[in-house]
Amino acid sequence: MPPESSVGFAPADWALFILTALFLLAVFVWRPRFQAAFQALAQRTRVCMVLLFLLAITLRLLLLPHHPVPTPDVYDEFSHLLLADTLVHGRLANPLHPMHRFFETFFVLQQPTYSSIYPLGLGIELALGRLISGTPWTGVLIVAGALCASCYWMLRGWVSPAWALLGGMLALMEFGPLCQWTNSYWGGSLAATAGCLVFGALPRLRLRSRPRDAVVLGLGVGVHMITRQFETVFLVLAVLIYLARSPQALKLWRFAALAVLPFAVLILLQNRAVTRSWITLPEQLSQYQYGVPTSLTIEASPTPHVPLTPQQETDYRAQTLTHGPTDTPIKFLLRLEYRVRYYRFFFLPPLYLALIGFLFALKEKPLRWVALTLAIFALGTNLFPYLLVHYLAAVTCLFILASIAGLRQISRFNAEIAFVLIVLCLGEFMFWYTLHLFETPSVYSLLDYETWDAINHRNPQRRIEVQRQIDAISGDLLVFVRYSARHIYQEEWVWNKADIDNARVVYARDLGAEEDQKLIAYYPKRKVLLLEPDFANPKLSSY
Repeated sequence: MPPESSVGFAPADWALFILTALFLLAVFVWRPRFQAAFQALAQRTRVCMVLLFLLAITLRLLLLPHHPVPTPDVYDEFSHLLLADTLVHGRLANPLHPMHRFFETFFVLQQPTYSSIYPLGLGIELALGRLISGTPWTGVLIVAGALCASCYWMLRGWVSPAWALLGGMLALMEFGPLCQWTNSYWGGSLAATAGCLVFGALPRLRLRSRPRDAVVLGLGVGVHMITRQFETVFLVLAVLIYLARSPQALKLWRFAALAVLPFAVLILLQNRAVTRSWITLPEQLSQYQYGVPTSLTIEASPTPHVPLTPQQETDYRAQTLTHGPTDTPIKFLLRLEYRVRYYRFFFLPPLYLALIGFLFALKEKPLRWVALTLAIFALGTNLFPYLLVHYLAAVTCLFILASIAGLRQISRFNAEIAFVLIVLCLGEFMFWYTLHLFETPSVYSLLDYETWDAINHRNPQRRIEVQRQIDAISGDLLVFVRYSARHIYQEEWVWNKADIDNARVVYARDLGAEEDQKLIAYYPKRKVLLLEPDFANPKLSSY
């Protein structure tokens, strides 16, 4: 490792600064030629979409030496992966397991079926990845590329080709290889892509009133409906407000409805398979049984109706505390103000200034509708006791549109200022991407300053080490997980495949020696191990 300098940077870091400076200089010097080539490329819609799609995937694959395929670590990720595994097995739900009380975990139903509580969207995405390459993350990469490409397509309906291509590049820099959505199994890329279809179809519908645009609109609503069900209400409301000004386009609602219909049928089929009721969502049943996920702030906190494990009890109390008493207008507004900071996720820092330009651009009627739609989503998602950025994923492309409209407005006032902001966005992305591309331990401290630090240079090493030990043991295994009194409930280790009995490794809760013998007798041919994850280094030993 090179020696650290007095200001905390190693020589490699200074080299990156020089590289960025040379890039900025080159862009300024070659600006006329660059702009002409950029505008010519932007006219070729299909070429741009393919380039953005492939570039988002390729840039992430180049990071694999230092940032391998992400390791799941969050409750939601394991639940979505369970759903994907269920779909790969050709079913929407798994049968009730006779020993299900050993397999209790978070965001997974055990009764009346063994199933994820989530809708089908991300499960289909991850299942697609498994079918293509054997790795669920492949589906995540494909959808990340689709988001960048569809964002450009959406913007072609709102702004000129050059501005649209710039917006596609912003989507690549913000939601491409370095984004947490691309580096996890519970991101918002699929819902964001659905939003691009919806908001890209609307201006085309109003301009031409073609049935195919209505079908695209319906497909977008349908994909979002099987991904983020509650927020679909806000999405449809925004669509109706927009089309209210275009009676001719509104007449094509039948084409959109036909496109939505298959997705509605999928939801009903999943409800029936998982909950044994056509109209009860899996998440609703989880809320009734386990009291989580907690209810909206305008509702009372739910009460569990099944016995909870100590870890589930702690999670339920935490969510109930976050929910608090029923909402009041003051609490609602204070929560709304506090959550402004979360919206930084959708903007590179130089684009904060573009938002000022967007305010001046609101004299245009279409942009006022954009602002209204963003307000609808902000107010609607504020009913959740907590906010995760993928709740707002549907309007990702509208945040990009707001940035582009702001930059365009600034360019009318002073083109040099707009150009500098664009170059700063490119420079920032290149700087962080290059750091990750040639990442060494000497730059770890610098990475703490990366906005929305999400790429997996901090993969869950404890899980990786336990998995390495388990892979070294031959034969089928039964692993009892024994938590200590100081266990942190967010770190759950009992996760299983869709077909538990035929999995090589089965994880089970340690319920005490007498009860454990019942499960050992159920799996007489498995080697039995004990995992104690609350040591500094998780301890794996013979049971």
